[in-house]
Amino acid sequence: MNATIDQIIGLRKEGKLDEAIQLALELVAQEPSDPIAHYQCAWCHDSAGLEREAVPYYEKAIQLGLTPENDLSGALLGLGSTYRTLGQYEQAADTFVKGMQQFPGDRSFPVFLSMAYYNLGKHHEAMTLLLQNLAETSSDSSISAYQKAILFYANDLDKTW
Repeated sequence: MNATIDQIIGLRKEGKLDEAIQLALELVAQEPSDPIAHYQCAWCHDSAGLEREAVPYYEKAIQLGLTPENDLSGALLGLGSTYRTLGQYEQAADTFVKGMQQFPGDRSFPVFLSMAYYNLGKHHEAMTLLLQNLAETSSDSSISAYQKAILFYANDLDKTW
């Protein structure tokens, strides 16, 4: 199966998405209880702009027990992002929160969560997440010089003195 996964990944990277999808669908049919097969199938569909078709494969991959060693973080991020692009903002936010809980060091989850919060009208929460991540990760000296102030203001942008 590893050779087939490698082939799917290679086709996807080469932009041969129809071929990658076909091979991934065949793999899922052959290995219906393998979470990696479902994840690769989801990723291929997502890459081809077939978000609706990707969702059940992401969900099944996670349900079948995709592990941190086998791309669980990628599946959670992909599923959450796909939910968001489909307008399923609450599901997207819930998925990103799960990702943050399971992978607290992965900065992509709060950044993507901020986009879902924006879509939900939770602008304060969105800006707080973005500003915190910017201040904590930026190597730009003009940002890092003001890290303490940015972090202070990020928690209460509406406060005046």
